[in-house]
Amino acid sequence: MTSPDTAPELPARTVRCPACGGPSLYAADNPHRPFCGQRCKSMDFGAWASEQFAVPEALSNQDPNFERS
Repeated sequence: MTSPDTAPELPARTVRCPACGGPSLYAADNPHRPFCGQRCKSMDFGAWASEQFAVPEALSNQDPNFERS
């Protein structure tokens, strides 16, 4: 029986690494998950830090440049 403070451990599975597309072990003992290794994890972090990835900002009606249709 598991204590209420700990979640049951899920079985390990192999997923596609989001950086290189190679196989990646998605398990608690992979500290880089969902990435396959430190290199892919660092490359992804670097892309976010250099703003190669960005979440678009939604326009609001309080924005002075907001255009009403």
